[in-house]
Amino acid sequence: MADPPSGDPGYTADEMMTVTAARHLYDGQVCFVGIGLPSEAANLARLSHAPDVVLIYESGTIGTRPTVLPLSIGDGELAEHADMVVGVPEVFAYWLQGGRIDVGFLSAAQIDRYGNLNTTVIGDYDHPTTRLPGAGGAPEIASAAGEVIVMLRHSPRAFVPAVDFVTSVGFGRHGEGRGGSPGSGPTVVITDLGTLAPDPVSHRLTLTATHPGVPVERVVAETGWDLEVADDLTTTEPPNPGELATLRQLKARTRQAHGTEG
Repeated sequence: MADPPSGDPGYTADEMMTVTAARHLYDGQVCFVGIGLPSEAANLARLSHAPDVVLIYESGTIGTRPTVLPLSIGDGELAEHADMVVGVPEVFAYWLQGGRIDVGFLSAAQIDRYGNLNTTVIGDYDHPTTRLPGAGGAPEIASAAGEVIVMLRHSPRAFVPAVDFVTSVGFGRHGEGRGGSPGSGPTVVITDLGTLAPDPVSHRLTLTATHPGVPVERVVAETGWDLEVADDLTTTEPPNPGELATLRQLKARTRQAHGTEG
């Protein structure tokens, strides 16, 4: 878990990131959810301000309302609490490629200045230093979802000038665009330090908000390229007591269910 913001305001940097991401979802939105941080944020939204958000996981669970966070897309918790369970081909062909997904929630090992994501390899593809979990459904989500929200912790290792491998396209290697992909691509990147969004013309990710207590200089230093800063830079609203309580209760139930409490 990331360190708490300076001055210990009563919440951690990870909690700030999760709450910020959850606020981007709204009632009635159809959301294709990835495991990990995206799942945490999406379920926080469902348990707080957006109870009617429709969560879909790659395994075929539609409208799922898990009581604890799933360990993987195959976790029985998702199927047990879903409105329906369909085959994986139907999830992609009917829901995603059919234009029925409003937003995709993704994470990655690397992201570059044009919002391209890497979950495949670190280093050369044929001789990588690290082989990552792989693509899964992320390329299709990045291509076809109405918009994409990206969540990942901010560091020079993650925010690189050019990803080692384009698993999921943002706006192309050189910001040339999306090559006819139907979705609008990444609309916001949320980290434990702040929020970035693509410039509408250059497609380069620009810092639009910092979290409370995070200086701009730190975000710039933790980015592997010359990060541009918006003229109207804002400060994220800190988590309120209700958001924190709901998130912490969800994670406590998850630890208890998975036998990791304490």
